[in-house]
Amino acid sequence: MIPVYNEASTLREIVERVQRVAVDKEILIIDDASTDGSGELAVEIAAGADNVTVFRHQRNRGKGHALRTGFAHARGDYVIVQDADLEYDPADYPRLLNPLRQGNADVVYGSRFLTTSEHRVLYFRHYLGNKLLTLLSNLTTDLNLSDMESCYKVFRRDLLQSLVLEEDRFGFEPEITSKIAKAGARVYEVGIAYHGRTYEQGKKVGARDGLWALWCIVKYAIKPLRRQ
Repeated sequence: MIPVYNEASTLREIVERVQRVAVDKEILIIDDASTDGSGELAVEIAAGADNVTVFRHQRNRGKGHALRTGFAHARGDYVIVQDADLEYDPADYPRLLNPLRQGNADVVYGSRFLTTSEHRVLYFRHYLGNKLLTLLSNLTTDLNLSDMESCYKVFRRDLLQSLVLEEDRFGFEPEITSKIAKAGARVYEVGIAYHGRTYEQGKKVGARDGLWALWCIVKYAIKPLRRQ
């Protein structure tokens, strides 16, 4: 599941990396009304691969909305969220899938902090913000995650599609964490590599997103779980 907004410089490479992973897969690219040609590039990529499907939004709705579009069309046993910006390495897929394939987990989070893999050193303030949001999320969910805000989340498709999701932007991360906890899902963490980007390289998450995530932690702690 690859949500895309203005990632024309990295989209082809991330799809190639995903294709190299030795698992049967379908790749769903959701172009969230990009203005840099990402949508056209996605269509071109799909034309040359029978396991790639593209969905395009007419206006920018945010990562959470793009993921909901993709989730509704997923058909595989498991769903992996993959950003298009090369910060996360698809070579980690086999390790992420292992607890699910063994029947031990319903959801697996890829942790940037629970790891001995390579990790770019960048933005201490982001580290502190992430740890604070993860701590507050854990307090409300009674999970002991080390990296709630990680992109790499892998779900049993039937569980994922049973949840009613609402957040359009980066509030997806605390929302889905709260809802899988309330659903009683078995959650595992696996250490992953991380190659963070700078804002000059196109990083999009900012302080406003952190404040909204904080609100979402409170909101979904109080709100009853809804199922499809």
